[in-house]
Amino acid sequence: MLTNLKAVGACCLAILIGLYIVGAVSHGSLRHEVQTLPLWPPIVLGFNRKELARWCALPCLLFWFVTMTLIWLFLLGWSHIVSGNFSSVEVAMTLVVGLSSAAGLVYCLRRIRWSALGSALAVLFAVLQVLAFRISMLPSVAHQ
Repeated sequence: MLTNLKAVGACCLAILIGLYIVGAVSHGSLRHEVQTLPLWPPIVLGFNRKELARWCALPCLLFWFVTMTLIWLFLLGWSHIVSGNFSSVEVAMTLVVGLSSAAGLVYCLRRIRWSALGSALAVLFAVLQVLAFRISMLPSVAHQ
């Protein structure tokens, strides 16, 4: 049985794998590898049962949950904040990433203990996730 911390790591790993699959089918492998770089520390920390995993994972999970929600709002025709053409594999992976993000958020928030270090880590990983996503959109990365 997974502990909450291992479950946080497993949810981050599921997101990483889902995004790697999207990269493989959309020929944007490097782009998705860059996007997922901030997920590695919470994966390692979570599987090693380190409490800091929650703080590192929290902003990344929130980012991917919001991103997948925006994609689904576009697919349903309700919003055009995100746009694009999505293959059936990519649509399936939005479900994997979105559900993994939601589950990970629940696991993170279950037993979180507020601290200055944790809050600083959450801010740092929020910046890292947004920065990684932005870098992944640069033409030199996005078209590799």
